Amino acid sequence: MKFKGTNNYVATQDLMLAVNAAITLKRPLLVKGEPGTGKTMLAEEVAQALNMPLLQWHIKSTTKAQQGLYEYDAVSRLRDSQLGDERVKDIQNYIIKGVLWQAFTADEPVALLIDEIDKADIEFPNDLLREIDRMEFYCYETRELIKAKNRPLVFITSNNEKELPDAFLRRCFFHYIKFPDPDTMRQIVDVHFPNLKKELLAVALKTFYDVRNLPGLKKKPSTSELLDWLKLLVAEDIPLSALQAQDEKVAIPPLVGALLKNEQDVTLFEKLVFMQSRNR
Repeated sequence: MKFKGTNNYVATQDLMLAVNAAITLKRPLLVKGEPGTGKTMLAEEVAQALNMPLLQWHIKSTTKAQQGLYEYDAVSRLRDSQLGDERVKDIQNYIIKGVLWQAFTADEPVALLIDEIDKADIEFPNDLLREIDRMEFYCYETRELIKAKNRPLVFITSNNEKELPDAFLRRCFFHYIKFPDPDTMRQIVDVHFPNLKKELLAVALKTFYDVRNLPGLKKKPSTSELLDWLKLLVAEDIPLSALQAQDEKVAIPPLVGALLKNEQDVTLFEKLVFMQSRNR
């Protein structure tokens, strides 16, 4: 079982090696990188390429590890008992299975995505150590041990907002998705816009990297924001001349709101353009 990339996802050689290493080692693949670099999409594309069902667990700040295992709905059981419902005799009716339970009991191997793990409380990764390591957990309400029929292929993504515990990191294979260089970015754009004119792509990429490399940006534009910007340029039929400055200095690109997402960065960019125009 080897991942060799897909037609919809441009995977570098390092990334393909990381995925296949995690498969060989039977360890979760921890993927870090800037937001918008395709971490979540990686799990989707690997699952599709390997013909595996994908279960997704999107983490929020309020998410608890127990929710990934199961939850016991005691309130519903109490209400049903007051109403004389026969369902109360079987506690299984009130066990809500989490994604780990579903992945462990699936009849075929599945891919499991734990998305943006760094959003949760700092104890969240520690609370999953045993379950991810041993591929089993105990349900106290039903008094049964839930063991994985088939070890799932686990993807864990992080935007690096919090440091993860060393004990958790030790159980993972780690890969950092570097921001694509211009050649790789051309391949990515070609997947999404195969008929884009080469002249427009060349100028748009130069503008994008000029903006991205501005010193002092609070949030640098990502791959997904470049794709959104290109989609708008095509939809609005923006002429090539609107993207090209009269000289080599930085100019404000059209629809810049697709690239810069806060007023601090827009103001910084406008100041730079203004300063350069005064120095001409």
